[in-house]
Amino acid sequence: MRYLPYKKKTVARARELRKNMTPAERKLWYEFLSTFEHRALKQRPIDGFIADFYIAKLKLVIELDGKQHSDPKQQVYDAERTKVFEGYGLTVIRFTNYEVMKSFEGVCETIVNYKPTRIKEK
Repeated sequence: MRYLPYKKKTVARARELRKNMTPAERKLWYEFLSTFEHRALKQRPIDGFIADFYIAKLKLVIELDGKQHSDPKQQVYDAERTKVFEGYGLTVIRFTNYEVMKSFEGVCETIVNYKPTRIKEK
């Protein structure tokens, strides 16, 4: 699938989130993903959700979770998001903000070593 659908209502929110990234998102973007070998997009609308980062070539969504993600209601919401993303053939990798800030090299290594089941060539 070349095109991932999105709901128009998510576009303005995604734009706002791009301008106001969390410290962990900013670190991962500016110190790694902005120069990653595969083009990465930040705050990418997919269906009715917004993925923190999306790498189309790898069919990979990278989610960064803050403290609010330990809340049971948020975990249900996160599971629903993951299920929707996986329905489009995407893989979701989650890191905590703490991991990004304290184990940055390990986070980057996990992303570099990620091997999709199949990369579609141009």
